[in-house]
Amino acid sequence: MNRGLPVVMVLAAATCGGCGYSTERPFRSGIKTVHVEMLESREFRRELEFQLTEALVKRIEMDTPYKIAPLRTADTLFSGEILEVRQRVFGDDFDTGLAREKGATVIMRFRWKDLRTGRILVERERFPYSVEYIPPVGETFTKGMVRGLDNMAEAIVETMESSW
Repeated sequence: MNRGLPVVMVLAAATCGGCGYSTERPFRSGIKTVHVEMLESREFRRELEFQLTEALVKRIEMDTPYKIAPLRTADTLFSGEILEVRQRVFGDDFDTGLAREKGATVIMRFRWKDLRTGRILVERERFPYSVEYIPPVGETFTKGMVRGLDNMAEAIVETMESSW
């Protein structure tokens, strides 16, 4: 019998076992369902709250173990409001004077509440998210916002992970 074989087997078992780390995201246990209320908006651009609500529902379904449910059967409730949208120009084209790159920041507030206990799980009074878009290559405010609102929904879902 080869004496080096047991040592190799022990080393292989130790390296394969790891240190108890997981690749799963740390979402709260005990929660199975979320009801997402239609977001409200203080902005004159009325379609943004619909787009962000839809993006948030899709992100919750894709990125979390939670299921979307009606209010009467949901474990938790997500509600929020778009407070404002700020636009800005980053740089002008020297020849035409037109904007080369623009940006927008969406600021919202939201609350995630456990309906069974009444406990607030996550609350943000001012949650900003910024996106840039480039008009000379055909990106409009609307196209930039579609991308930005999806990324904002992803950032919101990240806040739903349990804190250590």
